[in-house]
Amino acid sequence: MNEWKENKPLDWEKYLNKEVKVTADEKNTYQGWVFTVDPVSGSIVLVNFVAAGKVSIVTVMGHAIQAVELINEGEGNTTEKLSSLFMPAPSRTYSSEELQHRKSRLKSWLEKNLIPVREQGEESHLLCVAGVLTVSPPYNPEDCNSSNEIILSRVQSLINCNPEAAHKNE
Repeated sequence: MNEWKENKPLDWEKYLNKEVKVTADEKNTYQGWVFTVDPVSGSIVLVNFVAAGKVSIVTVMGHAIQAVELINEGEGNTTEKLSSLFMPAPSRTYSSEELQHRKSRLKSWLEKNLIPVREQGEESHLLCVAGVLTVSPPYNPEDCNSSNEIILSRVQSLINCNPEAAHKNE
């Protein structure tokens, strides 16, 4: 059994947000910034920042790890850069006029394609399509909700085909 697997999660914590070199089975080596360590398996997720804002992510399985060598402690912004990789992009806020305009455009588009649609909910914020699908603000394809996957997929495709769709310009 290797000594990496014998460590406890608190021992692994000191490697978070630091650059390491990992030696694995068959003398394979991996280098990168430790994003996280799985507390059950001991697997390490390494991130490498490549050119033009792109990243490379590698997972080294815990059972294969032979040694971990600390290379760089990192700068103050390293933690922020790593954590921002998996955070959702900041969402845009819309005025009530913009939302009303987006809703009416989508409703018109669905009606033009002979899809039954009506407004429902508090203050009629939701669009209900054929009684089995709802579209909530800001009325993008990903804002559709239905338990019927076929209808969900088709309505999302139809919304994507809308030549006047506001989500294409964002």
